[in-house]
Order: sequence, then C-alpha cells, then structure tokens
Amino acid sequence: METKSYASAVERATVDEGLRSYMIKVYNYMTGGLCLTALTVYLLINTGLIRMFFSVNNGYATLSILGWAMLIAPLIMVFMFNSAVSNGSAAKVQTIFWLFSAVMGASISPIMLVYTGASLFRVFLITAATFGAMSLYGYTTKKDLTSMGSFMIMGLWGVIIASLVNLFMQSETMYWVISYVAVAIFVGLTAWDTQRIKYMYASHDNEDTITRKAVAGALSLYMDFINLFLYLLRIMGDRK
Repeated sequence: METKSYASAVERATVDEGLRSYMIKVYNYMTGGLCLTALTVYLLINTGLIRMFFSVNNGYATLSILGWAMLIAPLIMVFMFNSAVSNGSAAKVQTIFWLFSAVMGASISPIMLVYTGASLFRVFLITAATFGAMSLYGYTTKKDLTSMGSFMIMGLWGVIIASLVNLFMQSETMYWVISYVAVAIFVGLTAWDTQRIKYMYASHDNEDTITRKAVAGALSLYMDFINLFLYLLRIMGDRK
C-alpha cells in the first residue's frame, strides 16, 4: 500500500514538473514572438523601410501592393501553421511561428505611427498586467472554462462581423462599442486559452510533439496579447 502511494506521488511529481517545463516553454515562445514583432516594428519605423509598405500622410496610412501583401500574409500563415502543427515537424512549426511574428510586426507598424510613444508604453504595461492576471487565473482555476471559451469565440465572430459592417457605416458609436466588447472578449480568451493549453499537455508525448504543442499554445496566447493591446490602444492611446 505504501509502495503504491509512493509510486503515485512520484508520478504526480513527474507530471507536475513536466507540465511546468511545458508551460514555461509556451510563455518563452510567446515572449520571443512579441519581442520579434516589436523589433520588426522598430526597424521598419526607424530605418524608413516602412515606406516600402505604407505611405503615411496626416495620420492616415495608405497601403502599397507590398503593404497589402503584408496585411494578408498573417491570415495565410495561420493556415500554414495549423497544418504544420498537425502534420509537420517541430522545426517547421517554429519557423512559421517566427516568420509570422515578424510579418505581424510589419502589419501593425502603421498603427504604431499614429500614437505617441508614451501612450504605447503605457498601454503595453496595462496589457501585460491584464494578460498576466488572466493567464494566471486560467492556469490555476479549478473551474472548467470550456463554456466561457465557446461564448467568447462566438463573441469574437460577432466583433469581426461588426467591424466589417462598420467599415461601410463609419459609426463612431459602433467603433467604441466594438473596442470595449473586444477587450472583454480577449480578456476572457486569455484565461480560456491558458487552461486549454495546460490541458493539451500529456506526459507521454515525445519532445517533438511537446514542442509543437508548446509553439501552438504560444501562438494562441500571442494573438490574445496582440489583439488585447490593439483594442486597448484604440480606447486609451493618445494620437499624435
């Protein structure tokens, strides 16, 4: 009986250590992706290379053909990434993740031109604190967040549709409603994605599978962070 209890304790400790290592890997990849995105934005803006993709006049950005390609590329790369996670190697998944992070930097760089540096830094800190709190909640809570996640996904589709409609309506009221609702959605998705990523871990997975899962989880949290930051920026950012 004591031997069985000891064996169970050892197994739990092994799983806990493996899970901890797996989650650290997820957050490391996510942080690396965010740093690469920030570096891309910095280089494009401060070297003048942004002119290759965008023409900015009076606070408005006009996309060139290459700019449109940079805008569409992340959508295409998400499909490539999902296929690689299912059928590719860990090296392929990692490569697409890093390329995606760089391309996202190019895609959002004109937005960074519109706001002051001080407000960008302030909103980043608020985003980091909010993201950290909700991710910690998602990791530690015993409550099943599946139903909340499904609700948030439905809400996200609503935000996407409303945003497309507002491209034609140009309603300021709808703009602000969409922004606040989107913030609430990505706050919820951060907690749900963290719990989902945690449950993806399996102690019997080989290193290649664990890495693919970790990078996939990192991309989900990366997108939660980026979108939360962008919508908070719409609400709290100071335009130049």
